[in-house]
Amino acid sequence: MRRTIVVPAVLAPAALDELKDWLAITTGSEDAFLAGMLRAALETCEAFTGLMPLEATCEEIHPGETAWRGLATRPVQAILGIDGIPAEGSRFALSAEDYLVDLDADGGAHVRLLRQGAAGRIAVRFVAGLAPGWASLPESLRQGVVRLAADAYRERNAGEPAAPPRAAVAALWRPWRRMRLA
Repeated sequence: MRRTIVVPAVLAPAALDELKDWLAITTGSEDAFLAGMLRAALETCEAFTGLMPLEATCEEIHPGETAWRGLATRPVQAILGIDGIPAEGSRFALSAEDYLVDLDADGGAHVRLLRQGAAGRIAVRFVAGLAPGWASLPESLRQGVVRLAADAYRERNAGEPAAPPRAAVAALWRPWRRMRLA
C-alpha cells in the first residue's frame, strides 16, 4: 500500500497563532518555518495515534484483487472513487457496480472489487481525518501538536536526532491511540 495526499489539510492561521503564543513570538518573520513545524507535528500525531488529525483527500494504491482490502489511513469519512491501474496504459475509473465499500464505525474502510477487468492495481480516493479543521480538532490533540512543534522549534539547533514525543505530549495523545495487530 502506498498513500498519497491529493489535497492536504488546510492549516488554519489559528494553529500558527496558538504556536506563536506558546513560544511568545510576536513577529511574523518565522511564520513559514513555524507552519512547517506544525505540519511535522501533525504527521507525528498521526504516526503515534494511528489517526489522521485533520481532514485531507488521500489516495491509496492496492492490488487489484477481488478480496476485501482494508485502507491503512483512518478515520475514513468517505470513499470518493476507485480507479483501475492496468499494467500498461492509462488509469480508468471503475463504475460503482464494479466494487463494494464498507465503512466501519471505528473509522476503518474496506473495498472489494467485484470485477477486476484489466486492473492489476487499484487507486482508492477518499477523505480521511478526525476533524475538518483546526478549531474542531479535539483539545488534547491540538495541545499535543502545539507542544511538539514548540519543542522542535526550541531544539532546532541541537543537532540531535528526532526523539519520540515527550511524555507530556504522549499523555495528551495516548487516549486517541489506536493499536493494530499485524
